[in-house]
Amino acid sequence: MRAYIIRRLLLIIPTGLLVTLICFGTVRFIPGSVMELMAAEMSFDIGLSYDETVEYVSQQLGMDEPIYIQYGRWLGIVPQEDGEIKGVLQGDLGNSLWVRTPILDELVQRLPVSMELGFLSIIIGIILAIPIGTYSAIRQDTVGDYLGRSIAILGLSVPHFLLGTIIIVFPSIWWGWTPDVQYVPFLEDPIENLEQFIIPALVMGGTYSASIMRLTRSMMLEVLRQDYIRTAWSKGLTERTVVFRHALKGAIIPVVTQIGMQMPVLFAGAIVTEQIFNLPGVGVLMITSIANRDYAIISGINLMVATFILVINLVVDMTYSWLDPRVHYR
Repeated sequence: MRAYIIRRLLLIIPTGLLVTLICFGTVRFIPGSVMELMAAEMSFDIGLSYDETVEYVSQQLGMDEPIYIQYGRWLGIVPQEDGEIKGVLQGDLGNSLWVRTPILDELVQRLPVSMELGFLSIIIGIILAIPIGTYSAIRQDTVGDYLGRSIAILGLSVPHFLLGTIIIVFPSIWWGWTPDVQYVPFLEDPIENLEQFIIPALVMGGTYSASIMRLTRSMMLEVLRQDYIRTAWSKGLTERTVVFRHALKGAIIPVVTQIGMQMPVLFAGAIVTEQIFNLPGVGVLMITSIANRDYAIISGINLMVATFILVINLVVDMTYSWLDPRVHYR
């Protein structure tokens, strides 16, 4: 297992370099450019024509350099204009192109909000998905099974942003009530903070649980037909022991994989959910940065998310042998 972990960690290096190339390059394909947006605001102030202002802004931002030089400086393998080497490899994501503040400081302020929302959503999703999926499998073709499957289909069919919008709009129309959209930090008032997060976490967790619920049911049905489960029943073990000690452990590995694969989807959902419920997280920063074509912030957020996904995939793989002793690493 040690050799497997070392190989996986070494594999992260070329994968991470490829990720940095994608994060840096793809934002350049967004229609419009940050130089054009800045030039539209500055052309009258500095007394230059629009085209001259675009060229001036490009020089100020270093965008007039070849793309590979820009990438090397962002990555931290090519010296900056002042001769200093700093970039992603040195733990420096650079500065915002608009306000020139360090991106890392901005992420440190906003990341706890997104992490709290994501963590609560995952917990709620798992709490909903695994028990309902397991119950649907062991009570196949009963009313409870049909109800659980209907809940899963409903969760897959209704987008989280639509559900969030409904929760904001209709209660305010019918009862004059809306969720609190004024963010309160956890350390300032934990109770009010959790009250504010519980509704968006339920929205995201409910939609997040739908696919996991269906997969849990399918895998449980498959495992319950295995010979070792029949042997457990024939020994006179209780239903609780057969289901939770034997069947669920064998069925949970694909579910754990699905949970890990849903992480990017969860982050994409957080971008919209934070906007709907006015949570000052990374998602709101991402939307603002895309609107402003702030390439540095967009690349930094994408790199952070990609790194998080790489780590999650490694952790998911490491849990396999703990869940099923038959899994061996080579």
